[in-house]
Amino acid sequence: MGLLLKEGIDINLIKSAFLAFFIIGFLIILINLIPIFKKRLPNYTLQLAGLIGNTSFLGIPIALALLPSTTINFTIGFDLGTTLFAWIFGPFFLQEKNKSNNIPNIKGLLNALVNSPASRGIIGVLLAYLFRIDEILGDYLWIPARIVIALAIIIVGTRLGIITNQKGRVLDLNEEIKFSILLKLFILPFITFLVCRTLNFNFYQLSAVILQAGTPTAISTILMAEAYGVKQQTASKILFTTTLISIITIPLLKIIMILFI
Repeated sequence: MGLLLKEGIDINLIKSAFLAFFIIGFLIILINLIPIFKKRLPNYTLQLAGLIGNTSFLGIPIALALLPSTTINFTIGFDLGTTLFAWIFGPFFLQEKNKSNNIPNIKGLLNALVNSPASRGIIGVLLAYLFRIDEILGDYLWIPARIVIALAIIIVGTRLGIITNQKGRVLDLNEEIKFSILLKLFILPFITFLVCRTLNFNFYQLSAVILQAGTPTAISTILMAEAYGVKQQTASKILFTTTLISIITIPLLKIIMILFI
């Protein structure tokens, strides 16, 4: 919310948020409609881990470090779209998986929408604009927002430390997990690149959204898996592995963009 108020809501943020939401939603539908993809990623834990990136805790700090400040709204927008999708549909998908009936739970979907952290952040920003306190509130929240961003990486490291101490071999990966990792770190950034080229994004706009698309799996995937008791160990392995591999892939993405875009 602090970043939103500080930078303001503009067309770039809205466009990037819609882009992230659309790409993730489209790929979820595609995976579940095409048998060969569904066989590779048979459950929602694998699918969400392969599509929901750590855009808040890693993506925004990386963007602030590597990209001009003029692209921050593209970065925030992609994070907003990703977070909104994750917390609306993630609990909905995982909760529905545990139910015997096949009737869509519209009430559950609406509850997820209302209770989503991203939804609450948007509502807070809109209220700030409505009462014309956005500039004042943005200045007050900017400092804690930067502190939260700085501490976010520590949170990621702490969570990874907990994962490594869990029972079982963290790097003992089956084919389904490997495909989820491939989707997260390589396929999703490539698809994002193709869509952005079609939309005539410039170099820095492309860089902002591709780096966000290439972030490792989000911690929220583990939190949701644990909350609903669905494939917790699988989510942990994907988070841990994608975070390690992204140490190489994120700089590689940046180099490729500089050389070829």
